[in-house]
Amino acid sequence: MSEAHLFAVGVLLAWLAGIRAYLTVFGVGLAGALGWLDLPPALEATASPWVLGVSGVLAVTEFLADKIPGVDSAWDLLQTLARVPAGAFLAAAALSPDGELGAGMLAAGAGVALTSHAVKAGTRALLNTSPEPVSNWTASTAEDVVVVGALGLAWSYPWAVLGIVVTLGIGMLLLLWWVWRLLFRRAPRPTAAA
Repeated sequence: MSEAHLFAVGVLLAWLAGIRAYLTVFGVGLAGALGWLDLPPALEATASPWVLGVSGVLAVTEFLADKIPGVDSAWDLLQTLARVPAGAFLAAAALSPDGELGAGMLAAGAGVALTSHAVKAGTRALLNTSPEPVSNWTASTAEDVVVVGALGLAWSYPWAVLGIVVTLGIGMLLLLWWVWRLLFRRAPRPTAAA
């Protein structure tokens, strides 16, 4: 794989980790363990049975916690501590030919993961203002589908998948901004009678 290809994969993995860190780590590790992918040396740790077991259990926990309004926002707040470092590691590890993690790619991965995490958490916090749980379940399920789908295509078509994921992220950010303005629009000031 070319370095540009691995760079796109690294940025994509960081973006996905900002949404579902445990599912991303589990997916990469499972693909490596089953021989579907030749993982870069630094990512080979994700194929360890221990990492697969722990990330699998945490992915299921996150899957369930993310479906409950209110709990999902608390989970997102807590997961800031996991998603950003996971994104940094995945991005740097994807681009590391010798297992050494470069500081520049660690920083880029952390920034990408933090961005996608902020968009996800902000969108879900606004959805929690809705009294019905359907929008929350729909958003959570859509996030699961996007992460699994993107992981499935990441190594074959990283630039296309990265473009789709970034477009979805920008769309969600614009939707978040629009809903925010709609919910917190200032009421018009009464005009003074002359």
